Amino acid sequence: MNSISSSFRRFCGVVGTELLPVKSKSRLLCASLHTSKKVYNDGQDMGWSSLVGRHFLTLKYFTKTEIEQLLWTAADLKIRYKQNGEAYRPLEGKSAALIFEKRSTRTRVSNETGFALLGGHAAFLSPADIHLGVNESVKDTAKVLSGFVDIALARVYDHETLLTLSTEGYIPIVNGLSEIYHPLQALADFQTLQEHYGSVKGLTVAWVGDGNNIIHSLMMAAAPLGVNVRVATPKGYEVFPQVEKDAGKLAEQYGTSFYYTNDPMEACQGANVIVTDTWVSMGQEEEKAERLKVFEGYQVNMKMCGVAAKDWTFLHCLPRKSEEVNDEVFYSPRSLAFPAAENRKWTAMSVMLSLLQDHTPTTPKPKY
Repeated sequence: MNSISSSFRRFCGVVGTELLPVKSKSRLLCASLHTSKKVYNDGQDMGWSSLVGRHFLTLKYFTKTEIEQLLWTAADLKIRYKQNGEAYRPLEGKSAALIFEKRSTRTRVSNETGFALLGGHAAFLSPADIHLGVNESVKDTAKVLSGFVDIALARVYDHETLLTLSTEGYIPIVNGLSEIYHPLQALADFQTLQEHYGSVKGLTVAWVGDGNNIIHSLMMAAAPLGVNVRVATPKGYEVFPQVEKDAGKLAEQYGTSFYYTNDPMEACQGANVIVTDTWVSMGQEEEKAERLKVFEGYQVNMKMCGVAAKDWTFLHCLPRKSEEVNDEVFYSPRSLAFPAAENRKWTAMSVMLSLLQDHTPTTPKPKY
């Protein structure tokens, strides 16, 4: 059964640290709590929110305007670097710490290359380099790193580690993945869907698989963006109750819906997007045999996609196993898994840049 960690129980009662201004040696940076008015070069009011000094631990505390702002910045950076070949280096002289308790391809490469493109320097810290919470407490590490770098990303086993880093240091902290949330992946997925469909508002996303950090983050972003979500999980592997509760409040606020079922075919009925992920996350290797048995019938295949909308597409955060989705779907023209993987870089760059300084896009705002 998908167990709820003790850190999540504590997390449910913790004030969202993303809303707290980052502590400075001399003052509090209160930019995280105000909205500034910026005007695009055609004179149109952008309703822009300054995100400087914010933490990025979950999308739960980010408004519709702020999520669209992060996506717009990602789209702007993609055009400026990839299409126009600009030498744009706004983070010249800035440094970042990339703390990885869990191995990764996409999160590491996207953040290392992305931060370098922005002009900064990223230092990769593996468990062999930094014994987080072992030789030195997380609290002390947060204070030490705050004196060395301007921002830190952490990919951790326990969300509590992120909370400690964010409350004990005085630099912005970015969630590179925890057992509860993976917000960078959600941003990349929605950037990809916007590029494909032209707008994400009104889309229906079907989730087929484990109630894990990926679907948790998709749910936090879906409601503000006007996206409806249907979640199919086996019994005992549902999304965390607190996440379901939080998503329900967002759905009421933004006029969207969440539907939960144990039937994958029901979830996919008429859906525009079908999303799945690993059935066995890192740290769950001992449960592999049991999980493979429990998730029988949850493989995404053409039969399942056949009940979806005519314009259906498929997403997977990678790495992918054939039991999760067969080759016919995964390598089909309907699969957006690899474009989404590339967008991990642009959305990571957007987050890092936005938390360190305000950015004014030079390209028109996409329709969301």
